[in-house]
Amino acid sequence: MEAALAFPFLNVYLHPGPEPVLETQWLGFATGAEFRASVAQALELGREHHVRGWIADDRRLGAVRPRDLQWTHDEVLLAFDRMGLRRLALLESEDALNRLTIDSMYQRALETVSFELRRFTDIEAARAWAAGRA
Repeated sequence: MEAALAFPFLNVYLHPGPEPVLETQWLGFATGAEFRASVAQALELGREHHVRGWIADDRRLGAVRPRDLQWTHDEVLLAFDRMGLRRLALLESEDALNRLTIDSMYQRALETVSFELRRFTDIEAARAWAAGRA
């Protein structure tokens, strides 16, 4: 695992291998502009490394505005599909309202994308599955 990007509210790691994986580890709240800019950078990094798995560690993710969730649906989840992502491992937010609103976005997206999404509580299990080892 290599540290690839770091922000006060987000760490991004690259897991190289035959099935490269990108991991986003949220550390806390980000403004809408910070959220979009950092996720866009992570997405570009994922494209450059042809990642096939993505780990969204949202456990400490702060509140996300509805317009940022819509942006994530339109600009990120659909881009995952276009870039050939196979597996999205999700560690859900500890905040109940965040879990509910984010889950709704994922449910809508899963109707139109071909990658698989699984929820995890254990980061090591999420990493193994995202890399195709489980």
